[in-house]
Amino acid sequence: MIVDRDGNITIITQEKASVKTLVYNIEQSYNTYKNYHLIVNLSSIDKITLQDVIEFLRLSNSHREDKKSFVIVSDKVNLDEMPDEIVVVPTMQEAFDIIEMEDIERDLGF
Repeated sequence: MIVDRDGNITIITQEKASVKTLVYNIEQSYNTYKNYHLIVNLSSIDKITLQDVIEFLRLSNSHREDKKSFVIVSDKVNLDEMPDEIVVVPTMQEAFDIIEMEDIERDLGF
């Protein structure tokens, strides 16, 4: 797990371990990330299933309730299968764009 920071955004990149292990590691150190928007970059993982993405659902929901964005990046998923409750995009640029749009929506009270 590689953690980078870009302003008010924390980028967590997973390289080797399973998605379940990553979710567990994020939950264990969540206090470190809770005040930042989160991007979870899964681009280096060869195969991502719908079940893998659903592993992040509880974490995503609680993070979004605190008015922070949570975005998963992977170009190896079928975006049509992803639940509406979680944001999955194919590129890092799209993740940054989503966070920017959600910040604007929050500022406008949506």
